Amino acid sequence: MTGNATGNARRNVHFALSCAKLRAMKTSRRDFVTRTGLALTGGTVFKQAVAEDAESPATPGETPLIVSTWPFGKAANEQALATLKHGGSPLDAVEQGIRLTESSGNGSVGLSGRPNAAGVVQLDACIMNGPGHQAGSVGGIEGIVHPISAARCVMERTHHVMLVGDGARMFALEQGLESIEIDSEAKHAAWQKARMAERAAGHPTPASSDNHDTIALLVLGADGTIAGGCSTSGLSGKLPGRVGDSPIIGSGLYVDNEVGAAGATGVGENVMRYCGTFLVVELMRQGLHPTEACLEALRRIARKDPLGSALRVSFVALDKHGRFGAGTAGQGFPYSVTTPTFSRVLTSRGLGELKQVPEGGNRP
Repeated sequence: MTGNATGNARRNVHFALSCAKLRAMKTSRRDFVTRTGLALTGGTVFKQAVAEDAESPATPGETPLIVSTWPFGKAANEQALATLKHGGSPLDAVEQGIRLTESSGNGSVGLSGRPNAAGVVQLDACIMNGPGHQAGSVGGIEGIVHPISAARCVMERTHHVMLVGDGARMFALEQGLESIEIDSEAKHAAWQKARMAERAAGHPTPASSDNHDTIALLVLGADGTIAGGCSTSGLSGKLPGRVGDSPIIGSGLYVDNEVGAAGATGVGENVMRYCGTFLVVELMRQGLHPTEACLEALRRIARKDPLGSALRVSFVALDKHGRFGAGTAGQGFPYSVTTPTFSRVLTSRGLGELKQVPEGGNRP
């Protein structure tokens, strides 16, 4: 080999080694930025978010996994688990679990919930099934004992996603769903008379966010299938026809079978304007643990909303890996978690600027 050839070979080897070193440095930097970015996204809570709550099951990732809002969700979870044990699908489990709450005499779910300003109980509900990304919902429905079943009928027996008001009731009756007689005309006349008196006095009575709440229930089946549902009677004293976040896909509930699911509870208007549960699921898609996804969604909302952390909003979530979590704008709210070996009410993490939200409360 000549001197020039030898020199060229050495320069080529040196050039190749330099390129390899540069690629390694770039890869290392990308890894560092990615890891740092994920850590910064979660703020000071990220360290805790990679593990379940201290009271969590001893076997994280166990399925079936069922997560729901509030202590009254525990009985619904256990009904859902029983449905699965008897061969039901995750969608069946969601429906049966929520039906239990709707017929339990609960003060904020089902026909036992608080009425609107006209003295009529108007119910909202939705359901989602991961396979096929199916969804159905009903809003402002009256006299139907199980609005969650009406929502499932909309999903499975129509080309629509949502039916509301009288149309939703007529459809539910056509499907043979259990109902009660309603006399809304007399109640509406009384409501109009009361509103006229309030306006004359200059003191209209606002809707109350006290002592109402929502059952949002999420199921991860043993086969990885995810389903979810949501049901409520909404704000006490709300204007007739008011619809909250519970039947709105992406607000009160969102399911993505490739990622996970999230449900909301609290003041619906504060969830609807930010597509809250859709945001939680998208954050899980980016790799966040369900707990941290809930908290980060709340942080984003609080940064934009005039109420800040006084949002009176809470989220529950689970992901495809069997991890679960919850978050609230306050210092924690009770939520229920059930697996074949575990069923307990846990306390969520929160942004920490409010006192603990009481069960059924939504009060600051």
